[in-house]
Amino acid sequence: MAIPDFWGFRSRLPGRRYSPRMPDDRRWDQAVKRVTEACKSDLDSRALRFAVLGEVRHVLDFEAYAWVLTDPETEVGGAPLAGAPFPLDVGPLIRLKYLTTINRWTDLDPPVGLLRAATDDKPEQSPLWDELLSGYGVSDVASVVFRDSYGCWGFLDLWLIDSEARFAEPERAFLMEITPTITEGLRRSQARTFRFEAKAPDRSGPIVLVLSPELDVKAQTPETEAYLRVLIPPSADRAPIPAGAFHVAAQLIAAEAGVDDHPPLARVHYSEGLWLTLRASRIGGSGRVDEQDIAVTIEPTAPRERMTLFARAYGLAARETELVAHLGAGASTRQVADKMFLSEHTIQDHLKSIFDKTGTRTRPSLLTRALGR
Repeated sequence: MAIPDFWGFRSRLPGRRYSPRMPDDRRWDQAVKRVTEACKSDLDSRALRFAVLGEVRHVLDFEAYAWVLTDPETEVGGAPLAGAPFPLDVGPLIRLKYLTTINRWTDLDPPVGLLRAATDDKPEQSPLWDELLSGYGVSDVASVVFRDSYGCWGFLDLWLIDSEARFAEPERAFLMEITPTITEGLRRSQARTFRFEAKAPDRSGPIVLVLSPELDVKAQTPETEAYLRVLIPPSADRAPIPAGAFHVAAQLIAAEAGVDDHPPLARVHYSEGLWLTLRASRIGGSGRVDEQDIAVTIEPTAPRERMTLFARAYGLAARETELVAHLGAGASTRQVADKMFLSEHTIQDHLKSIFDKTGTRTRPSLLTRALGR
């Protein structure tokens, strides 16, 4: 499938590169300012990513990108955005991304890594580059993870397609500077989804995709395509690509390979206030486990799982998160105070802080947003 040409890649001159920041170069400061403004706005996560990419291109040159939002707790992707000047093999790309340890977002510290620099100019050490990206002429990859104390909110790969092109240290420094701002913006965009009422979609049966071990779609239940069109809107009249399902399935493969031990699960914003949970598991049968098909299920996120997302997105402290959990279980102020070994007065102070952070004023409105019911 050809990814939409969002940024006019095909019309650009071959080999054209923006120079890194120079001492008298104003593009850097102007881009940082506009990225900050975008991240403080009320843009949804998709529009925010487009806005940030547009500003990044004023400082960095890149020919293709993949920007994935992740479940902040499991760190598994579920809401990707991508653009490239060539057709992408989406399933193999995601599978190899999860199996590659070099600059993997789950271990990237500091939060920006360059492929050429990380491999001492031997990119073939990366399975993703060696088995796929090299065939597209990709010469270097800048990888960024958006992580804070509340979780991992996404990761971004920027690709150069030029045999002589490399990302330079000033370009990495620019990405390092804007990463904390973008991280906060992504988290805030996810928090805003809880302001809407979580209306469960009508459905008559389970939503399941069956994938091959290579992540080819083998079967799906009738309602699956309608869900996928909302999760990742396709261009024109194309069928939707189940990229979210690919991500949880790829995490299952990575866990089996010992690359990463997070569960193959991702909670993804669907529409308005509704969140969905995607899970992957082997179907079973005879033969080796890694040769068995993979089933991906999609269902509305359970209230308790939704509440942990709510707490992370709004940046609630550990005690505040515990308090909301007790309230969600039906406990009174006195019961919460007893359970937390605090005075009722302190519980009220914590509640006031929670109301301020979440933009709510009453316990019922707080719990409606947190639990989705």
